[in-house]
Amino acid sequence: MGKAIILKSPAEIEIMQEANQIVAETLEMLREHIYPGQSTLQLDHLAEKFSIQLGGIPAFKGYRGFPASLCVSINEQVVHGIPSKKVLLKEGDIISIDFGIKYRGFYGDAAVTIPVGTINPEKARLLKVTEESLYIGIEKARSGNRVNDISKAVQQHVEKHNFSVVRQFVGHGIGSNLHEAPEIPNYSRKERTPKLLPGMVLAIEPMVNIGTHEVTVLRDGWTVITSDKSSSAHFEHSVAITEDEPIILSKKS
Repeated sequence: MGKAIILKSPAEIEIMQEANQIVAETLEMLREHIYPGQSTLQLDHLAEKFSIQLGGIPAFKGYRGFPASLCVSINEQVVHGIPSKKVLLKEGDIISIDFGIKYRGFYGDAAVTIPVGTINPEKARLLKVTEESLYIGIEKARSGNRVNDISKAVQQHVEKHNFSVVRQFVGHGIGSNLHEAPEIPNYSRKERTPKLLPGMVLAIEPMVNIGTHEVTVLRDGWTVITSDKSSSAHFEHSVAITEDEPIILSKKS
C-alpha cells in the first residue's frame, strides 16, 4: 500500500506560498550571478545567505546527508550535483539549480535551468521544450484528473521534440515533509494513479535529456548524469490543486 496523500488547508497552502516565494526570489537572485568563471560553491553560499535573510531554512543541506544548500547540475548532469569551488562555469554551459527551503513548518521547492552566456541551438531548444513541458503538465494539475494526466502530457510534449524524459527520478508531493506522496513521474504508466484533489500540493519537475533517458549516479553517491553524456535540463514548480485553476506557488509574484 502506498503512503497516504496529505491534503493541505487553505491556511497551510498560504504558508507554502510564502515559502515558495523565498525559493523563487532566491533563484531570481542567482540569475545575476551566473557567468563564466563563477564557482558553483559561491552560488551555494549566495543562496544560503539570501534565503536565511528572507526567513527560510535551506532544506537540502543535511537531507539524507546532502552536503550543500543547492543542487547544481551542469550540462550532462541531471540532478543532485554538489557545489564545489573547483567547478567553474564556462561559456556555453547550461546549469540546473534546484533549491528548497523550510519556512514555518512547510517546504518550498523549485528548479530552473539557466544558460551560461551564449549556448548552442540544441541546448537552447532543450531548455525551451523542458520548460514548456512543465507548464503543459501544470495545466493538467486539476481536480478530478489523475497523476498520469500530468505525466502523459509532459512525456508527449518532450518526445514530440525528440528528447527523452528521465524515468529514474520523479516529482513528488510536498508539504510539512520535503517529499510526500504521490510520486509524479514524467512518463505515462499503465497502472491506475491517484486522483487529484483540492488541497494536494505537488512538485512537478520534468528532467529532460537530449539523448537517452537512462542515467547513472557518479561515485560521489549523489550526482546523476545522462548515460550517454548528452545534455539535460530540469525545471520545477510547486503547484497547489484547487477547485479551480492550479496555483503555481513557486512562481515569483
